[in-house]
Amino acid sequence: MAPAADREGYWGSPTSTLEWCEENYAVSSYIAEFWNTVSNLIFILPPIYGAIQTYRDGLEKRYLAAYLCLTGWSRGVMVSTLDSESQGPVGLGSWCFHMTLKYEMQVYLNLKEPVFHQVMYGTLVSIIVLRSVYIVLWVYPWLRGLGYTSLTVFLMGFFLWNVDNIFCDKLRALREKMPPVVGAVTQFHAWWHILTGLGSYLHILLSLSASSVSISNTPTDKNLQIKLQLLLYD
Repeated sequence: MAPAADREGYWGSPTSTLEWCEENYAVSSYIAEFWNTVSNLIFILPPIYGAIQTYRDGLEKRYLAAYLCLTGWSRGVMVSTLDSESQGPVGLGSWCFHMTLKYEMQVYLNLKEPVFHQVMYGTLVSIIVLRSVYIVLWVYPWLRGLGYTSLTVFLMGFFLWNVDNIFCDKLRALREKMPPVVGAVTQFHAWWHILTGLGSYLHILLSLSASSVSISNTPTDKNLQIKLQLLLYD
């Protein structure tokens, strides 16, 4: 039975086996989980910019693929960055899932098993943390600022995601007592999207900048390093 705060909307009753803590159709009758949906823009807009810049600068195609996987334009592409792999789609797929809460969109995102999803996400975050710490401490210490920023953002997102899962009932009760705009701040699954999307974008930058110092210093590479230094250094 759906919680009392949930409403019926354009897409009908949810058919997905996963439902998050956000109340259904509370903001718009056309979007099942409004904040969980629009927060996926962080997976779409910055990576599109990154993909355009990657193409213009003639950088390795794996980074173009990584950005496109984040947006969701490239489905099922395996991307190797810093010896780790990630699989798209993300942004557009997650947008459609949270907008409709339909099982078809859940299958598209490979979210059939909730517990498996949580365990795998935690595992992947742990791998990213350990690998990034190794890189910034012993391989490329000049990337320490970007590496620590990426890790902090990732871990903040992971923390809020767990808070949203564990204390959902209390969060819903709290939002009933708050004005809608204030209550939106407690949509921690949406914050997880924002922080994970930003962390992913920064991690691709970390991989890209690390790669740039291991290849020949062509004019393109030098321009890239200058851009990264302007971004990362005080």
